[in-house]
Amino acid sequence: MDRKIIVAGGGAAGMCAAIYAARNGASVTIIEKNSQLGKKLSMTGNGRCNISNLNMNEKMYNPAAEKRMKQWLSVYGVLDVISFFKSLGIVIKSEDGYLYPISGQAQTVVSAFENEIKRLGISVIYGEQLKAVDVIQESENKRYRVLTNNNTYEADRVIIATGSLSGPKTTMSTGDGYYICKKLGLTIKDTYPALVGFKAAAGEIMPDGGVRSLAEISFFLGNEVVAKEYGELQITKDGISGIPVMQASSKVVRLLNEKKPVTVSINFFPDYDEDDYISLEKEMLRLRDDRSLSDFLTGFHNGYITDMIIRKMKMGRSMKMKNISESMVLSILDSYRYYKIKLDSDYGYLQSQVTSGGVSLGDVRDDLTTNNHDGIFVVGELLDVDGRCGGYNLQWAFTSGSIAGTVASL
Repeated sequence: MDRKIIVAGGGAAGMCAAIYAARNGASVTIIEKNSQLGKKLSMTGNGRCNISNLNMNEKMYNPAAEKRMKQWLSVYGVLDVISFFKSLGIVIKSEDGYLYPISGQAQTVVSAFENEIKRLGISVIYGEQLKAVDVIQESENKRYRVLTNNNTYEADRVIIATGSLSGPKTTMSTGDGYYICKKLGLTIKDTYPALVGFKAAAGEIMPDGGVRSLAEISFFLGNEVVAKEYGELQITKDGISGIPVMQASSKVVRLLNEKKPVTVSINFFPDYDEDDYISLEKEMLRLRDDRSLSDFLTGFHNGYITDMIIRKMKMGRSMKMKNISESMVLSILDSYRYYKIKLDSDYGYLQSQVTSGGVSLGDVRDDLTTNNHDGIFVVGELLDVDGRCGGYNLQWAFTSGSIAGTVASL
């Protein structure tokens, strides 16, 4: 008799688990609280869906997950993801190792999942939210009762893929799965927003408008550098974001939550080494004539960044360069290499891409079953796994979903 499997959650991990289980002959039902599948997946990668990365290894994940990730990725890695997507009819392209659907549209990925779910005869129940999973003892075989806000279901196996706290309100990412897992006796590690931006402390000088710039960003706790990243920085009137900020966010969020003072130092000339920049400064010093400070810096960098630096240095834009000392000019130019901003807090779960923390990996086996319930699996963002930007979190969704879906159907 075919196993009856319920997958709670129709995101990336849940849909992947359902497909693998159904391909192995199981009778599968997905319960999704949204009115559509893959809501968050359709928004990922700025709508382009960065599904994985050719530079895939366990070092791209949080320290708590590294040891386990090496084994999981050996079972289902990036080449398996590529093969899986080919089976869905999705053509993949690489952009410097970052893997995307050739369509450039995340919605095509969701549609391909939906088509396969329909082809396999997987039932989908929309608009119902998982509330609890209970164990039903029937002789030697355990079955499970799944309670939602509207109905009660029974299954031989249950895969919990309800997601984390991260994501916009439209995805309904409420983190209710943590409560459900806790009721099942699982340990929940403290959660924090990850892959998220930060608000600047009150009084910091920020640009009047949003600006993007390649930069090297160093995060300091006192004199200690706790993280350093390179990439396209986004600065607004109230804070900083962008990929390099998100890459460091997992460490920085925890420090800020502990009320520790974190300062970011921004180098807006990351492609200049020390000698090159000194040469550039010497060339600029030759322009100390009757032009204004504003005119002097017009072509030096982005106007919003220059205005921000002038205001922080408390200089007048109309000041004549010949009246500004050489040491002061050098201080102004140095500010483009060492612009410091004190951070106040992160932007929260609604603006984060993933959640750090969650169900302890010590409570699940290698096949994603829970230690105290052989027929209950936990996958995806619910677990204490978070990766860097670049397709690593979706890789984890597909890895965990495929393993759980396969094992549940056996």
